[in-house]
Amino acid sequence: MTNDPANRISRNRLYPEIEPHARGRLAVDPPHELYWEECGNPQGAPALFLHGGPGAGSPGSARRFFDPAHYRVVLLDQRGAGRSTPHAELAGNSTDALVADIEALRRDRGIERWLVFGGSWGALLALAYAQAHPNRCSGLVLRGIFLGGRGEIGWFINGMRCFFPEAGRAFASHLPATERDDLLAGYHRRLVDPDPAVHMPAALAWRRYETACSALIPRIETAALQDDHQAALALARIEAHYFANECFLHDGALLAGARRLATIPGVIVQGRYDMVCPPHIADQLAAAWPKARYEIIADAGHSAMEPGITAALVAATERFKKLK
Repeated sequence: MTNDPANRISRNRLYPEIEPHARGRLAVDPPHELYWEECGNPQGAPALFLHGGPGAGSPGSARRFFDPAHYRVVLLDQRGAGRSTPHAELAGNSTDALVADIEALRRDRGIERWLVFGGSWGALLALAYAQAHPNRCSGLVLRGIFLGGRGEIGWFINGMRCFFPEAGRAFASHLPATERDDLLAGYHRRLVDPDPAVHMPAALAWRRYETACSALIPRIETAALQDDHQAALALARIEAHYFANECFLHDGALLAGARRLATIPGVIVQGRYDMVCPPHIADQLAAAWPKARYEIIADAGHSAMEPGITAALVAATERFKKLK
């Protein structure tokens, strides 16, 4: 990246804060209604932001990865997440349904093709969408690659504890000792329980574990997020739902389907010390997708807000401004 003009953007330099110029709701399969918003240039190059989790919702900071003078940025809260309703709903919540929702939103907004941007779960969803609808993608910007494989899910539940033993111990100790041989099943059972006295403590414990493992150097300001009860419930419940169902994908399907990306340019941004989505997964994707530019950030973990990751993502959207 040294000689790229986009590198004039300094580390951790996002575009200024911006408010949406349009908001709306899209009714899909009952009972789901999806929240969407647009910001930037209404006549600009379309770009779609896909949040992580699944279940995390779209943060306002996501608008800032794109030049608002150039891009027409669309942000979508996926089923049960963010401002979509019903909150934390699992019925009809599957990977295929989310891919169909993206395509329904594209048609609703009158967009022919768009740049699709996603990190972690958002990267998985972007890949699933691009493989299903390659002619609708002008490019992909992906961060912290997650492909939904059994090994990746097992790593999240058990493997991260090798590097974050304190967080792992707290995560496991929320369950009785008799249930700790299958943490996912124990958490899933509690998170789908309708009683807030059961599901909310589990949701907060799940989110604290994930947050503790997401950055190379944990940020103090993330502590406030950990105890946002509504956000924690959507994140933990929907993640556990997807993990318990192996992300509604055949193991290895997205890697095998990378051949469908042959005409789509992409950028893969991966933190060297990403403990949530280990780099060997990104490496496998890059090998299967020669049209993608693969960037390892030497001093970063998983979070999009780590300085090196942020800079690389903004540089990627700058580079895609050259596309017609």
